[in-house]
Amino acid sequence: MRNATSTAVGLVLGFVLDRVFGDPRRWHPVAGFGSAAAALEGTTYADDRRAGVVHEVIAVGSVAGIGVLVTRGRGSGPSAVLVTALATWTALGGRSLVRAGHAMADRLDAGDLAGARELLPSLCGRDPSVLDAEGLARAALESIAENTSDAAVAPLLWGAVAGVPGVLGYRAVNTLDAMVGYRNERYERFGWAAARTDDVANLVPARVTGLLTAALAPLVGGKPSGALRAWRRDAAGHPSPNAGVVEASMAGALGIGLGGRTQYRHGTELRPTLGDGPAPTAVDLRRAVRMSGAVQVGAVAVAGVIAWLWGRRVGSGGDDRG
Repeated sequence: MRNATSTAVGLVLGFVLDRVFGDPRRWHPVAGFGSAAAALEGTTYADDRRAGVVHEVIAVGSVAGIGVLVTRGRGSGPSAVLVTALATWTALGGRSLVRAGHAMADRLDAGDLAGARELLPSLCGRDPSVLDAEGLARAALESIAENTSDAAVAPLLWGAVAGVPGVLGYRAVNTLDAMVGYRNERYERFGWAAARTDDVANLVPARVTGLLTAALAPLVGGKPSGALRAWRRDAAGHPSPNAGVVEASMAGALGIGLGGRTQYRHGTELRPTLGDGPAPTAVDLRRAVRMSGAVQVGAVAVAGVIAWLWGRRVGSGGDDRG
């Protein structure tokens, strides 16, 4: 049985490693998983939902199983803390997200649209060739909002309630959604399981992100009431049950408007308006990056408390020594 204290300490230490070092430059485990999942797709693919379910179960189950194996028998000592910290560092992408947001704002401030278009694919899957400065700022800001939940809050919360298997399993779910969870000719049916699993996995993290965004809005000159109002009024109109929450709360916290015509390489979507106010600028993008950093700190604090309380509750039914 996992120990409450070692899990909480491991999550915090993993967060610190991410803040200090960012993503590993070489041999990133997530990239390795992506390559393995792509190879698996060559065997499991069929234009059918059942094939997608099989693909999801094998890929995610394998990663979660690795998480169970590496934590088995480690108890609550330093090795348990270290394994949790390394798994958390592997799953988090908060430092890289903040870095990319600042780099995009720098290029927009300098009028370097070519450089900004070159950088955008590291943040989201939109077609940068059709975007002007306003469109690039909006695309980057919406990505910062969504990925604050996906790349930081969600891994921490899953780690808090399910330890290393939760951290690694969540990252596998989210990565598969990014690979096959599209509504296009190839993945409309095969990617259905990946997309729906990711929606379920992010239901709670997205709403925790929205609450933290509202609570911390004064740090960027906003009001909690504005974030909550935009969330209640606008989030349901978004095609994603989770992205709508985090993007609307961010728009309300910053006092800007998001949404509208959204150009992807696979086609165009008309998104609902989120929030009230003008379209975002590079200045607003920097505010969003600051908000993301604050929400990440808030999330690791919440995750640490949940891990401790959850572990104590589970441990009360038996020996909590490991």
